[in-house]
Formats: sequence, C-alpha cells, structure tokens
Amino acid sequence: GSERQRIRKTLIILSFLLYPATFAYISCPIITEAASLGIVTAGLLVFALLFVSSLVAGRVWCGYLCPSGGLQELFNLAFKTPLRTRKMDWLKYPVFLWIYGGLAYAIWAAGGLSTLDLWYRTDHGISILAAGGIAAFVGPVFMIVLFTAIFGKRGFCHTFCPIAVLLIIGRKVRNLFSWPALHLVAEKDRCIDCKGCSDACPMSLDVHDMVRQGTMEQAECILCGDCIDTCPNNVITFAWIRS
Repeated sequence: GSERQRIRKTLIILSFLLYPATFAYISCPIITEAASLGIVTAGLLVFALLFVSSLVAGRVWCGYLCPSGGLQELFNLAFKTPLRTRKMDWLKYPVFLWIYGGLAYAIWAAGGLSTLDLWYRTDHGISILAAGGIAAFVGPVFMIVLFTAIFGKRGFCHTFCPIAVLLIIGRKVRNLFSWPALHLVAEKDRCIDCKGCSDACPMSLDVHDMVRQGTMEQAECILCGDCIDTCPNNVITFAWIRS
C-alpha cells in the first residue's frame, strides 16, 4: 500500500482504539440528553464542526478519523467480508431523521441552549469512566460489528450511521452552491480497465464505472484516496475545484 493509505489506516484504527475515551463526544444519546437540559456539550460542537468540514471536504471524516470506520476496517482485515448489498443504504436516512429530529426537539423543549458543559458525562474528559461506563461503550461497538457482519464491508456506514447522512447533506449543500472543495477527478482516457480502483474501494463503489461515466461525485464516497493509490496509471487524483 501507499504511504497515504498507511497513514490513513493508522489514524482511523487509532481513532477506534481511543474510542473508550472519546465515545461521549459522538454519542447521539448523550448529546441529546444534555440538550434536553439546555446544555451544550463538546459532542454537540463536534457535530457542528463535522457538518462544517463536509462543506469543503465531504466525508473525509469517515475515511480518516471515524472510530466506527476504524472498527469496520479492522473487522474487514480479519474477515474480508464483501458488501452483500447496497439496497439498504436508504435505512440510515430515517435513522438520521429520528436521531437529529430528537436532538432538535430536545433543544426546543429545553427552551434553547443556555449552559456550556464540554465534559458532560465524562470524568476528566474520559468517556468510559463516566458516561454509562462500559455498557455505553460496548452497546455501540456491538451494533457496529453486527451491521458489518450482516451487510459486509463498511455495512454500518451504508445502512445505519446518522453522521454519514449529516456529512452527505453538507456535501449536497456544497454541490448546490459549487464553492471550491475537495474532489476526485479522473482522466478516463488513461484508464486501462483493470478495475483495481473498484476492488480497492472500502465503500464498495464501482469506481471504474464512475471513471468511465466521468462522474466522480458519489454520496457514499469517503474521499479516502484508496482508488488513487491503487491505480497503476494515475487516472484518478484529488483536486480542489469548483465543479
């Protein structure tokens, strides 16, 4: 693998290994519970920052720093389970509406956000020492493993992850206004049809077809660069463009 992919996989697996300390910062139930009391937590700010990041960098979070992504990549290293279907990709959208709708209602019911408590439900910033302890950590991990076991490679990302939808919405907003952002671009005339890009894609996208069609924008793309680093003919590259 390339140096970029070694760095990427190290970062995302490290992110999962740190998850016992950090899960309160991306835990929807904890963030919503605090919001119902009018409390702004570090997790709520993380959600806001992730959305802002998606306006210029799409789903880079999913490819480089997401703890559940790290767990799924470890699972795939161990079991090499291909994605069984993409017909359930729609499922994460009602999950998103349920979770973020609940968050919005909690803020409304509390009469707005009035208090700042960045370390809510943590002990000196460490999640597992306070926020429901081991049970609050094991529950999400079990769900991620279950969805990956049932649906295959990155199955949780495809079917259940509400943060994925948040970032997809940010990307759609960016595409609507067409300001400069990180993209994949391809020179399809250089393609030799080896399909290594499609085989390498952790999200199981048909990257080869995307290249041939000249449409590199895809909601499920996490801009990890695996297709770039696999291609023997340098067909695909990153670019910071408006289109």
